[in-house]
Amino acid sequence: MALRSLDNALPTSMERPRKVAKVATPPPPAAAKKPAPAALPPDSHVSEEKAPPPPAVEQSVEYVASEELKPLSDPHTKLAVLLDELSSEDWMSVCQALNDLRRMALHHSSYLVPILGNVAEVIVKAMKSPRSALCKTSIMASTDIFHSFGHLLLSTTEENAFDQLLLQLLLKASQDKRFVCEEAEKAIEKMAISTSPLPLLKKLQSYVHHANLRVRAKAAVAMSKCVSKMGIEVMKEFGLAALLQMAAELLNDRLPEAREAARSMIYSIYGEFSKDSGLKNDDDASSAAESWQNLCSSSLAPIAAQLVAKIVSL
Repeated sequence: MALRSLDNALPTSMERPRKVAKVATPPPPAAAKKPAPAALPPDSHVSEEKAPPPPAVEQSVEYVASEELKPLSDPHTKLAVLLDELSSEDWMSVCQALNDLRRMALHHSSYLVPILGNVAEVIVKAMKSPRSALCKTSIMASTDIFHSFGHLLLSTTEENAFDQLLLQLLLKASQDKRFVCEEAEKAIEKMAISTSPLPLLKKLQSYVHHANLRVRAKAAVAMSKCVSKMGIEVMKEFGLAALLQMAAELLNDRLPEAREAARSMIYSIYGEFSKDSGLKNDDDASSAAESWQNLCSSSLAPIAAQLVAKIVSL
């Protein structure tokens, strides 16, 4: 067998490709690596984007009792800027303006009469604030407004403004923050004492069916205070049957506060009814009981009538 010529064989040594040395290009000065934050000297400045937020400055509000509020030196000048100050975006400034409003209400009430509607609106807005301090201060302001203008508030403010004020007070009195809740209860009590009972009771009547148990109970307490201020003629104007129906419904409420308010309402109605009918001077106790039962029977369903009639005999 003939052998292949060695001239056509592969070369004895293959030339390997040469390696090209990698030369690192120095980065441009702008892209130079920044030192790690830990390696920065003490007086180096961290970029604004990564700088930690400054510590929050604690702000506190002083809650001034009504008795400690002094008269303003120039109420006319304060009145000119009061609504603007109450509309400020700075909540601390609004708190100060609310205290000025309280001073006006307590010592310079005549200046506020033309703007009572606007005042009610800004108080409601402040009550809705998530800041508890602002909310409480606005509730304190409403208490002083009721003290000075309770007899005028329902007739001088727009109906919606008063409705919103009433709703917010009932909601705040029903919440879990105790220091806000207690302040709202004081405001509702002042409202019930200072406001004419008949128009206020008409406003409160719708809350007998409110879905919130606590709101219903707070409204029941206010209704009880209204009824306790009524004479028999005012009760008749509202409707004795309507009063008994409200009380009977609240007697079955789930909260003891509402049930106790209902009993108080029944005692107030019975007291005025008995005086008007001369039942207390009637020696025949059975006749007195019969007159009361007749009123209950004509106003309520049989079971409710029996329950209400027995309240006064317990």
